Amino acid sequence: MTHSRKRTGRGPLAREAQIAGWLFVSPMVLGFTLLLLFPMGLALYMSLTDWPLLGEHHFIGLENYRNVMTDAMFWKVLANTVYFTAGLVPLNIVLALMLALLLSRSLRGIGIFRTAIFVPVMTSLIVWSIVWKLMYATESGLINQLLLMMGIKGPAWLYNQDLAMPAVIVTSVLKNVGLNMVLFIAAIQQVPRSLYEAATLDGAGRRGTFFNVTLPMITPTVFLTMVMTVIGSLKVFGQIYVMTQGGPSNSTKVLVYYIWEKAFKLFQFGYASALAYVLFFIVLILTLLQWQLRKRWVFNEGDA
Repeated sequence: MTHSRKRTGRGPLAREAQIAGWLFVSPMVLGFTLLLLFPMGLALYMSLTDWPLLGEHHFIGLENYRNVMTDAMFWKVLANTVYFTAGLVPLNIVLALMLALLLSRSLRGIGIFRTAIFVPVMTSLIVWSIVWKLMYATESGLINQLLLMMGIKGPAWLYNQDLAMPAVIVTSVLKNVGLNMVLFIAAIQQVPRSLYEAATLDGAGRRGTFFNVTLPMITPTVFLTMVMTVIGSLKVFGQIYVMTQGGPSNSTKVLVYYIWEKAFKLFQFGYASALAYVLFFIVLILTLLQWQLRKRWVFNEGDA
């Protein structure tokens, strides 16, 4: 009888707690379903169809994916995307780490420099890209004007096939390096001071201290910044759209811009959806690969 009362007493309370729990998480679940799962499912279905802007769509199976594999422009934009990623990721991380080493000290006024480097992160990407497009202008741009003062005639940065992508890479690095810098500063400040004291007693100089103490201890943060920066670089779009629109001669046309072009200029929604899923799997594979390789170089991850 006692057990029956306990079960009866706990039943309504458990149900009320369960209902309350679902009510609390329902906004997140609803948003996740409507804004992520449903669009992903719809995009997957669209990638299996011939879906024009007007008229009926037709199911064509994997035809879009087969067309992607034989599309010469896809391989061109994929190579451009890899070029952008290979140029941006190491430059961003190395520069962020160097700035973090310089600005991690507790000096008077150091916060001003940290803020100045972080401000571009909070600046609108479109505004930032417009400003840099004007700075890269051939005749009136600030960069070429400074070069002219030194007796050097500056090139047409954004109209040169060899210089356009490096120019966009530099713009992107300066826009986002502050975020990684802040993460590195936080990681460096968490390194135990006793390790530095032990390194000093062992006669290690600044170089030895950095490679034997600082860098190994902040490798989890290095891994985090690498994953975020790689994913962000593979999804680059805004800078390309504002500064070059894929030119000159498709030298800066990247995968996301190509997806946008197929969807909203040519209205080939099925093919664009297939391209989007190809990008999704590329990002997924690279992320999983980085996750597995972390065991070889990330501190305390060998047994993970």
